[in-house]
Amino acid sequence: MTVSLLWTDMMIWGLILALLAWGRLIGRSAQVRKQWLQVFESKVAMVAALVLLIYVLIALLDSVHFAQNSQASQSFLDALFSHLAHSAERTYSAPFATVEYNRSMQILPNGEVAQLYLPLVHVDAGASVLNHSLLALGLGALIGMLLIAVHLWWRSRQHALDFKVYAGKVWRNQTRLPWRTAYIALLVIVLFFSWLYVLSFSYHVLGTDKVGGDVLYESLKSIRTGVLIGVLTTLVMLPVSLILGISAGLFKGWVDDVIQYLYTTLNSIPGVLLIAAAVLVMQVIMNNNPDWFSTTEERADVRLLFLILILGMTSWTGLCRLLRAETLKISQIEFVAAARAFGVSRFKIIGRHIMPNVMHIVLIAVVLDFSGLVLAEAVLSYVGVGVDPTMHSWGNMINQARLEMAREPMVWWSLFSAFFFMFILVLAANLFSDRVQQVLDPRGHK
Repeated sequence: MTVSLLWTDMMIWGLILALLAWGRLIGRSAQVRKQWLQVFESKVAMVAALVLLIYVLIALLDSVHFAQNSQASQSFLDALFSHLAHSAERTYSAPFATVEYNRSMQILPNGEVAQLYLPLVHVDAGASVLNHSLLALGLGALIGMLLIAVHLWWRSRQHALDFKVYAGKVWRNQTRLPWRTAYIALLVIVLFFSWLYVLSFSYHVLGTDKVGGDVLYESLKSIRTGVLIGVLTTLVMLPVSLILGISAGLFKGWVDDVIQYLYTTLNSIPGVLLIAAAVLVMQVIMNNNPDWFSTTEERADVRLLFLILILGMTSWTGLCRLLRAETLKISQIEFVAAARAFGVSRFKIIGRHIMPNVMHIVLIAVVLDFSGLVLAEAVLSYVGVGVDPTMHSWGNMINQARLEMAREPMVWWSLFSAFFFMFILVLAANLFSDRVQQVLDPRGHK
């Protein structure tokens, strides 16, 4: 079994390593450390950051693929939930059900025809939900307490305190950061996922879809798509916004006119139509060159990568406009005028004076745009111009659930599952971005 990294796998891991290196570099600044400590002094921001970290960890687990053979590969997440990946039923089943959702026509031994609910194949009908829940909660409590103890030990070493002394301070909420709130949130999250994981061996916790696929497995697999759309689109959009926005504000003249013409023209085109046209052109090219891809997974990954590029190239205009306005203001300040008078080159002025003073806008815009991009993927996939239909995504789940909602009886769990996991991610991103904006924006209320 060999490692088989897709293009998006390499991009997300490269970005994570770059962010870690950047965080280590800027962490040497006392002012930067003070600002980020202020961000995490908020209990809401601490819990939101913890939820975002869980989503990113799940996405990373699903971003290391191992080639099983020439036609298929699986990730760490696939291996962890292999019992769900290979336990497809015949058709719909409700959460915790032991039989199919619809009746099927069957011929009885006496020759009569009857409409019966057929039993599910991959469900242990004799398993007790209560007993398995107690086991899962006990296991989750053990794992959660172990993680908390390890972190407490590490923090106590950093503060040169005895473990019990530091644990007492945390319990009495006498630390600068709200670690007690973070530990409670972590314990709740671990208990929840332990409960889902243990019960998934005996039941389809969130039911199955039209082709019998486990909805819990599909929801967890969709986390990678949502996180990649939100994070990697920023990687594409950020350099364009920085270069063009700062150039327009600093160089002015014809450079400013050309850049303004570019983003004004781009903003005048409806975004959905532009993205749809680009995706359809890409789809035609891929259909005409099937030999470019050895597996369906590679084909879906290239389409996801292309969607990320298109979203990035159509979403840079807002940040570019903000950076242009801020650069115009900063370029009139005394220290920039003095640097020009002493003959300092414009590129050095950008590096020493402009960039440090616009980074708060960049950080705020990036965090605010994340949730919007996650929702954009769902909308685009819903209208059929998003990710490949074979790829797991919340947008595809919602699109498939559109017809299920009109059934009688109604199939509601696919839409509920996609909505729940997407809602938690977007809510956490918005709550965290509010705190970042409050702390980093010089005009905000601290």
